[in-house]
Amino acid sequence: MTKNPNVLKWVEEMTALVKPDKVVWIDGSEAQLKALRDEAVSTGEMIALNEEKLPGCLLHRTAVNDVARVENRTFICSREEKDCGPTNNWMEPKATYEKLGRLFDGVMKGRTMYIIPYSMGPIGSPFAKVGLEITDSIYVVLNMDIMTRVGEDALRQLGDSSNDFVRGLHSKASLDEENRYICHFPEDNTIWSINSGYGGNVLLGKKCFALRIASYQGYKEGWMAEHMLILGLEAPDGEITYVTGAFPSACGKTNLAMLIPPEIYRQKGYKVWTVGDDIAWLRIGPDGRLWAINPESGFFGVAPGTNVKSNPNALETTKKNTIFTNVVHNLEDNTVWWEGLDKNPPKHAVDWKGNPWDAASGEKGAHPNSRFTAPAVNCPCISKEFANPQGVPISAIIFGGRRAKTAPLVYEARSWEHGVFIGSIMASETTAAAAGAVGVVRRDPMAMLPFCGYHMGDYFGHWLEMGKKLGDKAPRIFNVNWFRTDDEGHFIWPGFGDNMRVLTWIVDRCHGRADAVETPIGYEPKAEDINLEGLDLSRDTLRGLLDVDRELWRREADGIEEFYAKFGSRLPQALRDQLAQLRANLA
Repeated sequence: MTKNPNVLKWVEEMTALVKPDKVVWIDGSEAQLKALRDEAVSTGEMIALNEEKLPGCLLHRTAVNDVARVENRTFICSREEKDCGPTNNWMEPKATYEKLGRLFDGVMKGRTMYIIPYSMGPIGSPFAKVGLEITDSIYVVLNMDIMTRVGEDALRQLGDSSNDFVRGLHSKASLDEENRYICHFPEDNTIWSINSGYGGNVLLGKKCFALRIASYQGYKEGWMAEHMLILGLEAPDGEITYVTGAFPSACGKTNLAMLIPPEIYRQKGYKVWTVGDDIAWLRIGPDGRLWAINPESGFFGVAPGTNVKSNPNALETTKKNTIFTNVVHNLEDNTVWWEGLDKNPPKHAVDWKGNPWDAASGEKGAHPNSRFTAPAVNCPCISKEFANPQGVPISAIIFGGRRAKTAPLVYEARSWEHGVFIGSIMASETTAAAAGAVGVVRRDPMAMLPFCGYHMGDYFGHWLEMGKKLGDKAPRIFNVNWFRTDDEGHFIWPGFGDNMRVLTWIVDRCHGRADAVETPIGYEPKAEDINLEGLDLSRDTLRGLLDVDRELWRREADGIEEFYAKFGSRLPQALRDQLAQLRANLA
């Protein structure tokens, strides 16, 4: 499939290490992929679902001990420990290659080794990067086919001489938790993952390449790999404004990416288009603006809670050619179900562990982190620019978190530098769903804490450098918080589609059409500039949602200082200055 000597040499070395019985190159053809789907069904690794109701869909179950990303087993193996930074786990590269080399030695005896060439980004895009993943898992092959562009086209994208490809080696091995490792070698463009079969640990194009390795590549090459949605907001006159958004988990990122405007906006002709729901690669274009692509070609979404109300577009996306993992198997009609889908759990069903299940038992049928892997082209609101090799121009960057009292509904940064400060202090408060105390503030800068492939202090510095290069063409930066609560703990803002009311103010700010008032933390809308038509929310309540409580923010500043202390001398002085400015404004 390729004459590239760098590819062939690496494949030869890995084959000699893992010693498979058989080697198969994935060419991306439908005939080959169908044969693999049929094989997975025949061995029981996957279950073919109802062809009329869910055409082309499959159900898979992972091992019970292998259901989520394992951050404590995820390592950045930079040559110098100091370059890994305080927010990552570090292992020394040479020792790690040796340790994992022993685990990989002969691990594929009796198995087939699949070689998956894939492109992150549209084929032919100047943004795109190529990876190869070697795996012994058909599940990985079929998921990578949905999530990336696999096959011969990716090898053509790489060319016959380039050495700029990410080398990924994966084996399920024995799924031994004690020897489960997901190791990234940023200086070597290499990822090794062993003893896991769960998507986030083994679909090496996803967080491993698209964020951890790519963030380091971007740092070295002058671009950015970010944990961000990309969406286009179309006004009634046809003007489309593209924004990106970074949100920690459980903050409504996928729902925002596929937002359906409220009825009063739809009647006027407003539309929202999804370019990406999870990852954005951003570069400065020839026109000096920031342009973004979604490097993925599918969605790897959390199933529980996805329903007709919360995210109808995501639900519709899963109706064909989708792989469901760790959900309930509805034996009544050979379909799937999960908590939060509807109020009608199946009477005759099998849970995510493969056991007979009845909702009356009180046990959850689907794992809380159960997933769907669905092609982006299925999405009813997918943007026509989704596969544009040049990407889309970004007018705004939106950060968000889950704060009960501190952060207002929306505010805008005074400058790019101030915006980087806002992103660096992003935080959410733990909910009842998380283990431990409720209301604990967890910082997650730019929603990148688990995904930054190098020292986060340097990452902040890279953001500041990008701002200098962009100059007056830099996107505006905003912060939103849909999660302010009243004294009884109820959410005040309705959220979901009504977030469009805030997005339209953001868009108007980008185009110089909306006013703002200055507060100690940044610019806010006037209460009368947020459209409340058709909403059971008073203007006074909205003023409360925009309120900045100086005492809470003084405490927030103390928390920021404590968090910044982690980064020592690698924290850019500009962010220390922004914190000092915040304190002065509050005084």
